[in-house]
Amino acid sequence: MEGLARVWSVALHGVDGVPVEIEAAIGGGIPGVHLVGLPDAALNEAKDRVRSAIVHSGRTWPNQRIVLALSPATLRKTGSRFDLALACAVLTAAELVPPDRLRGTVLVGELALDGRLRPVRGVLPCLLAARDAGMARAIVPRATLAEAALVDGLASYGAETLTEVLDWATGAHRLERVPTVDGPGPAVAPPELADVLGQDDARRALEIAAAGGHHLLMVGPPGTGKTMLAQRIVGLLPELGRAEALQLAAIRSVAGRLADGAPLSTLAPFVAPHHSASAAALLGGGSGVARPGAVSLAHRGVLFLDECPHWSASVLDSLRTPLEEGEVRLSRADGTVHYPARFQLVLAANPCPCAPPVDRECTCRPDIRRRYMARLSGPLLDRVDLRVAMEPVTGFSVTGGRGEPTAAVRDRVLEARAAAGERWSQHGWRCNAEVPGTELRTRFPLAPGVLEPLEKRMRAGELSARGADRALRVAWTLSDLAGAERPGRGEVDAALYFRERSAA
Repeated sequence: MEGLARVWSVALHGVDGVPVEIEAAIGGGIPGVHLVGLPDAALNEAKDRVRSAIVHSGRTWPNQRIVLALSPATLRKTGSRFDLALACAVLTAAELVPPDRLRGTVLVGELALDGRLRPVRGVLPCLLAARDAGMARAIVPRATLAEAALVDGLASYGAETLTEVLDWATGAHRLERVPTVDGPGPAVAPPELADVLGQDDARRALEIAAAGGHHLLMVGPPGTGKTMLAQRIVGLLPELGRAEALQLAAIRSVAGRLADGAPLSTLAPFVAPHHSASAAALLGGGSGVARPGAVSLAHRGVLFLDECPHWSASVLDSLRTPLEEGEVRLSRADGTVHYPARFQLVLAANPCPCAPPVDRECTCRPDIRRRYMARLSGPLLDRVDLRVAMEPVTGFSVTGGRGEPTAAVRDRVLEARAAAGERWSQHGWRCNAEVPGTELRTRFPLAPGVLEPLEKRMRAGELSARGADRALRVAWTLSDLAGAERPGRGEVDAALYFRERSAA
């Protein structure tokens, strides 16, 4: 007996899915299974998993030569998500399963030896690619149905065993299908900004950072509210659109970080890795195809690095490219992947290693203090738009009551974001921090008198050209918060104040 069958699955390259045609040819030689198409070790092991799953599902394994080809042949195939498609291809080629229902159907899932269907990472980007390729249906492990339901325009079915899928293909069983999820999951209230005592400068800097998408450094003694303020910036940021939320969910799916039950979230992410994290954990890494790291999990949100002088200087400097380009490129033996990484960086630091309480003096020598803060290199600090020195809180009534609530500050931030979005929309930029400095200076020039403070510091060697551009972006954000059409001298002076106001 000789037979040929074709089914479909999806390979992942970063967060991009690539439809893969799986062909099974039976007959014409010594019995055995041959897998071609650049499979990795996990995929090569699929031959044994698939055979055992078919036998334990009550089907007969063809005792003939079986060739399984995965196309495009030049694309490296990784992982175990092809198991279900391989099993269906073999049984269809052996004429044990009719091919009709499998046409236009994408099959994704790992098989256990007894035929159970196990969940895999990256189901969401796989199904998005399948929909864009014109597929009509998808069958995934039932545990990932909530994730699959986020993809509209594609009928997604869930199964728990290979037997259920085979019975569905013959018309003897109906698979569970869930409707498409149009809206986000339950909203989670962010921390309240009014809980932070005092710190007027830092609260103002936080508002500016949220309104313009700027990076922020806070320096101050322990207990002054640096972490509290960083956690509260998320409540000031606008909600993610559906396309952005899907992109973030796809990154989380590939990384295995997607929440169960309600995987679509419109709240900007807040990622705070520990200072012992490696460069691979921060940027992404791993054997084979590199997985996304913290910078990608913080896409369209906030990456918070607490105690930043304790981080390795080389790890901190590795952030410079993602900060400028909004993506991270990771090269491995299996190829180069691109992950989106457009985030706001928030740094927090103590002024010295001993970090004394409010009522005690620092015991660190000057050279130790310099070496401590030198972990933050000049090129990295040059990319930080706002710097603020945190003052000790000397009493619970320091402000005479609670500060402004999150809702009031957020309203101003959203108004400023709307003004910036309307101004830059035709150029493709969303906020002031994304606008190239050359565009600000040429298309939207300011009067010479307004720019005088910037030019004075540049001539004195106190400010680089990049630093001047970043100060100019902050001035535009201050102008948007004030409801003005263009920045004036006051906004430029304020931008320089926040750029120079730190103990770093």
